[in-house]
Amino acid sequence: MQYKMLTGKNRKSLQVFAGVFCAIATIAEGIVLKPFFGVNSSVQAADTVVIRYGPLAESVSLDELKESVQTGKLPASLGIYTKRMTEEQRRFFLEGLKAKVPINVVTLDKLINTQIGTTILGDISTAITRRDQAGIQAMRAGLILGATSPQGLSALSFIAAYPSQRLEIDLPQTINVLKGLNSAFFRTQQFMLAISPQLNPRDVKVTYSLDPTQPGSAQVQTITLELNDQKRQRQIPLDIYWSTAISTNKPVIVFSHGLGSVGTDLRYLAKHLASHGYVVAALEHPGSNETSSNAAFNGKKRLVEPQEFLDRPRDISFILDELEKLNQTANNPLQGKLATNNVMIVGHSFGGGTALALAGGELQIDSLKQKCQQNLAQASLGAALQCVAQELPETTYQLRDERIKQAIALNPVSSLMFGETGLAKVQIPTLILASSADKTTPALTEQVIGFTKIRSPKWLVGVIGASHLSVKDPDFTVDQSNIPNTPILSREVTGEQAKDVRNFLNGITLAMAAQLTPEASQYAPFLTSDYAQIASTRLFPFRIVRELPPEIMEMMQSMTGNR
Repeated sequence: MQYKMLTGKNRKSLQVFAGVFCAIATIAEGIVLKPFFGVNSSVQAADTVVIRYGPLAESVSLDELKESVQTGKLPASLGIYTKRMTEEQRRFFLEGLKAKVPINVVTLDKLINTQIGTTILGDISTAITRRDQAGIQAMRAGLILGATSPQGLSALSFIAAYPSQRLEIDLPQTINVLKGLNSAFFRTQQFMLAISPQLNPRDVKVTYSLDPTQPGSAQVQTITLELNDQKRQRQIPLDIYWSTAISTNKPVIVFSHGLGSVGTDLRYLAKHLASHGYVVAALEHPGSNETSSNAAFNGKKRLVEPQEFLDRPRDISFILDELEKLNQTANNPLQGKLATNNVMIVGHSFGGGTALALAGGELQIDSLKQKCQQNLAQASLGAALQCVAQELPETTYQLRDERIKQAIALNPVSSLMFGETGLAKVQIPTLILASSADKTTPALTEQVIGFTKIRSPKWLVGVIGASHLSVKDPDFTVDQSNIPNTPILSREVTGEQAKDVRNFLNGITLAMAAQLTPEASQYAPFLTSDYAQIASTRLFPFRIVRELPPEIMEMMQSMTGNR
């Protein structure tokens, strides 16, 4: 495979235009473009662009825009806007015209059938005004025809290919769309674009004797406890999911939720695992659960205290201590049935960082301070969260719990808190899941780079088109229909839209848990790239890799400035 390096000036120029179109190319949903492939050059194309700024409207020819690319000056016919545009808006406008996207039409066609694109295309269509209802279809045609032009896909080739003599653009809304991707999210789209050849379907002739996505036959039961860690004055709610298929040959599985969430945010997954005979302990971290966050929003406390980076792993260790006591309690239905020295942890978001810490990842506070002082934390909310830990007094922290034998980190935070070498100290098999449309913890910076630093047996699971909350139980996810798309947050792919993601997670989590049982070899095929391709759906292509190829590593280093 061949890759174009996106460095220096090229990377900077792409941040405006490719931030939108790479996102479309990488994660657009349900677009049928083949009818446009045969469109010939005689199709009516835009030669006039109408730019609207509030009540003002002005026309500019395509030739004038091309001249602007050459001179770096705004077209004279747009003088009416110059006085009203900020310097930042002028810069975005000119850089957007200049930028080119290194994508061919074949790659574009293969990458546009995933779920998140409905939102992205909807956002972009708000910047292009048409009198008919064919706005999105016309935009798709402009993208494909623009990609087939000799110059490749750019703003100018898109305008030239747009199937209408008149292209009317709402300028403020266009700028909002262009700025709608934070830098970490943008780099993630570049990364996903680079690995796109790996998404090509191929014939995988493999048969499986079982389906790990299907529930087990045992009926699931739940025990709810309120535990008190007197030493730390922490009241910890705990739900234990189990069934009559319980066996000491199977590990105990502990769930750690994300910031501002609840212990039931992966309830569907807990029930799935319990139906197969696993015991799942889903706790709530009192310093970073929904109750704590609500208090912060009401001005009663900070959103999260630095100590929480230490208390969360200690919550898990405390729970394992309590489960061992439960295992020895007479007349308890779980007596003698809990393998508390053979544990797998599953964490989401902040909980994913918690899982990596318990797996042996070392918190490196000095490195964290240096990066946070450089304002790198502004790239995403996940990075900003980690900068809270810079207030901790020690330089390093090791929170490994040796009872934990495997870890699954779903959309984890990891880019700052573990420094440059902290994740190299992870000592157990670890699976990391990354979602291409995650703005909260962008896949490239928060998961992929961290994955490369882990030396123990590892898996990287990529879900093209999923967002940060796609793995969460739909019963405990806020409705996303009225949530705006912003540079920091995006409308999430959740609920019914994300059912394929949750189904896949059921399968790979069960397969991972089984690696700690006598059934390990039977479930190992479900942790392979072949299974990911077979399990992929039209909306969500899945990937599973054990290592990143050298050419991908080189590209990542180029994109992140680490050489």
